[in-house]
Amino acid sequence: MKRFQGVITALVTPFLNGVIDEKAFIHLIESQIANGIQGIVPVGTTGESPTLSNEEHLRVIELAVQTVKGRIPVIAGTGSNSTQEAIDLTQAAEKLGADGALLVAPYYNRPTQAGLLAHFGEIANATKLPLILYSIPGRCGVEIAVETVAQLAKMHPNIVAIKEAGGQSDRVSQLRQLLPESFDILCGDDSLFLSFMAVGAVGVISVASHIVPKQIIQMMLAFQSGKIAEAEKMHRALYPAFKDLFIESNPAPVKAALAREGFMSPEVRLPLVPLQPNNQEKLFKSLDRLK
Repeated sequence: MKRFQGVITALVTPFLNGVIDEKAFIHLIESQIANGIQGIVPVGTTGESPTLSNEEHLRVIELAVQTVKGRIPVIAGTGSNSTQEAIDLTQAAEKLGADGALLVAPYYNRPTQAGLLAHFGEIANATKLPLILYSIPGRCGVEIAVETVAQLAKMHPNIVAIKEAGGQSDRVSQLRQLLPESFDILCGDDSLFLSFMAVGAVGVISVASHIVPKQIIQMMLAFQSGKIAEAEKMHRALYPAFKDLFIESNPAPVKAALAREGFMSPEVRLPLVPLQPNNQEKLFKSLDRLK
């Protein structure tokens, strides 16, 4: 079964005058590959998946697969708070040629752990794609418990990884204790990547890698080669940008940064709004200090 490791970018979905800007999306993917990124996630939450129509959602996945042409893994965001919708999206992503799927925990309806077991189990049984669980209780209102992750990994061989965005390195330690080494733990928060690696994470699904891909990769490689002080120094330099890229709701800040670099419009879809001018100034100052 495929492994998912390294620096993987949770891609934004570019918009221009209300529609998907396919040219900008292709350009963004090519830039990411040229900078050494080891995977991409189209239409995750950073890709504003809740505001895309079903047709748009699948078109973004299709475009990503067509652009990448097998050079790096394409991990389609196919999660939903409706189990059947998640199954339909995951099966469609499989037909489109995605290499894996990222499944966020069901949001708003707040299922029990038994409900999460059933939800992810039904999706796993409906596809052959390698699946990555995504626990982000701050957005979903529910956490995928460590024991639930372990049960799912044992019951479903195609559930192969988790994106951990609960903000606690202790959870990574707990997961690492219960899961086989073949099960990949990915950090879901750029500012925690270094500390998560110290207790067993093997990669990150990143937002900041839109802007500083090489620096994040260099930090990871420094840590992996035992250059801990060097990795820590890189982390300290990157940390203000990591935090300011979430100064308002994601992905408005990173889209503002990408617009400044000429990649796309800063446009987001309601109920999100573009980054406020005072926060934009603060973000740009953080990014300028990196240069």
